[in-house]
Amino acid sequence: MLPAPGRRGPRRLGAALLATATVCGATVCGVPAAAADEPGWTAGPATTRPGPARPYFYLAGPAGTVLEDRLALDNPGDREQTVTLRGADAYNAPDGALAVRPAAPGASGAGSWISFGGSGTVKLPPRTRAVVPFTVTVPPAAPPGDHPAAVVATGDGREAGVRIHLRVAGPAVAALTVEDVSVRGHGAAATVHYTLVNRGNVALTPELALSAEGLLHEPPARPARALSVELLPGRRVRLAEPWPDAPALDRVALTLTATAPGAAPATATAGAWLAPGGTAGLAAGALSALGGTALAALLLVRARRDRRTRRADPPGAPGRAPARAREDVEPHRHELTGAPR
Repeated sequence: MLPAPGRRGPRRLGAALLATATVCGATVCGVPAAAADEPGWTAGPATTRPGPARPYFYLAGPAGTVLEDRLALDNPGDREQTVTLRGADAYNAPDGALAVRPAAPGASGAGSWISFGGSGTVKLPPRTRAVVPFTVTVPPAAPPGDHPAAVVATGDGREAGVRIHLRVAGPAVAALTVEDVSVRGHGAAATVHYTLVNRGNVALTPELALSAEGLLHEPPARPARALSVELLPGRRVRLAEPWPDAPALDRVALTLTATAPGAAPATATAGAWLAPGGTAGLAAGALSALGGTALAALLLVRARRDRRTRRADPPGAPGRAPARAREDVEPHRHELTGAPR
């Protein structure tokens, strides 16, 4: 059972159902007495055979077809529960988490294709299970590929969603790009920020590899590893990757390579200065180095001018005023503007 949207907007989906149970074959049947003390109610895909519970619905068919499945609602408590059912669209939140939103009137998403027949409200007597059939009517013009959706159940101040993996028959296109790469921090605290975009029509489970070249260092490459995100068709997510092997001070050229089953590898590059204090620290260091260079040049110019003056005006030369007197008249003759005295 997965968190679902409330009245104030979409909410994120979890990774698995809280509980599912086998079905006894009737629309409503008894729940074992051992479950009677469990609070609340649960929702999940119904199953007709012994074995592990289904974590989600999987439905597939051509455009224009009507697909069917059944939802199991369990009420292990001691009081009656009223549960309302509806369809919803599933999507990626900006950080990659899965979320659902109710199918708005007139919407064309897969959530609007779900129907529970004459009524979407189910009354659950104490310690009972209800098996609710539903249909997914795929429009004739539905494009091929994955159309993420969910069944959302609401009751007793709670909401839960059960995900539907829905695929419309036709060419499956897996296409992935990685964009907007940047680096923040330096050394062990560095993180790589990037955007993944699913430009195909099927859901992707991407992997990411990282390599870099520096002017002063050669950071070790990081092999591809699976990301904890499922990227739905047409969605983009902004992610961050820790980079503890980043240099503390260097100019690096970073390359990210994203892969997914069936998709061509996607790469993106970015250049970055890594320095303590970030850009401000790098600028301060550059200004300090520039200031030291300028001071050294200034002292060199003064020394050269002093040598020329001594050669042109030797001590005791006739007709010339003593050097001390001349300095009193023109005290700044051998100084550059802004030079320290």
